[in-house]
Amino acid sequence: MQIASAASAFPKHYYPQKFLLEQLQQYWGDQLKNPLMLARLHRNVAVEGRHLALPYEEYYDLKTWGCANDAWIQVAQELGEQALCRALHHAGVDKSKLGALFFTSVTGISSPSIDALLINRMGLPANIKRLPIFGLGCVAGAAGIARAADYVRAYPSQAAALVSVELCSLTIQKQDLTVANLISSGLFADGSAAVVVTGSELNATGPEIVATRSVFYPDTEEMMGWKVSERGFNIVLSPEVPVLIRENLGHDVDGFLADQGHKRSDIGSWVLHTGGPKVLEATAAALDLHNGQLDASWDCLKKVGNLSSASVLVVLEDVMQNRRPEPGTLGLLAAMGPGFCSELVLLKW
Repeated sequence: MQIASAASAFPKHYYPQKFLLEQLQQYWGDQLKNPLMLARLHRNVAVEGRHLALPYEEYYDLKTWGCANDAWIQVAQELGEQALCRALHHAGVDKSKLGALFFTSVTGISSPSIDALLINRMGLPANIKRLPIFGLGCVAGAAGIARAADYVRAYPSQAAALVSVELCSLTIQKQDLTVANLISSGLFADGSAAVVVTGSELNATGPEIVATRSVFYPDTEEMMGWKVSERGFNIVLSPEVPVLIRENLGHDVDGFLADQGHKRSDIGSWVLHTGGPKVLEATAAALDLHNGQLDASWDCLKKVGNLSSASVLVVLEDVMQNRRPEPGTLGLLAAMGPGFCSELVLLKW
């Protein structure tokens, strides 16, 4: 099983963080009792700019959740197609050879789901197996790779694709002035990514998926997620998330690696979800990472913000294209998200 390719696609509307802050201050207007606090929160997320699904002025027209979700359905198809086409091209895999299509998002809903719409839009095989995933949030990029690996392990002559589209800007809540929502308005962004995973009989190039592990933390559902109301998705984001990471991620990774006959010092490449500054700092502390070992994640956060499930896939794309380790290097791809849970993927480059 190998990751044959990873590719991203972004909306054409890109804005510097300073401009977005100014627009949000105008958007909330007199509701915002402390504009300086919003500026401080945006500055602290370490994001320099973000892509938006729509031109900024069109967000004023999103009066209902239905309007926002209609925009999500349209843009998700466009970006999903772009990312998947690029991933298939980089992998050298014809779309007719796809045996399974996994789709993940946590920023909109559609039935038929976006994967079904992509089959029609792209002319994918009519007998392709599809699995839409909702609710995993930031962890879904790593979880989707792991589930695609499960599939090609069972069907080694086939390829499976994972497509992630997250349009976080379309979940904006004008009535929610909680600190969690103000932070989210500066941290989360829009984008898409796709990964092609191939079975052992296809002889593709790319990092081998050696093993995967899922870890669920009981009774932590209040840490992260959505509170769904008639207005749409309201962010749930606990300040205790970094604490949970510090307390659990290190020994979870060590246990996973030990079961594969390895230790943490054997890992030469880290592909980790961007989270935010506090999440990345907690991750570095939990895993004792330093000297630039998380540079790919920090760079992704700075350039495009937190893309939820797509983030770890964009980091993977960057590592595959610009920071590729020496052949034989062991790597760990990991993300954490609602549940609360973590997904770990051991790679051999």
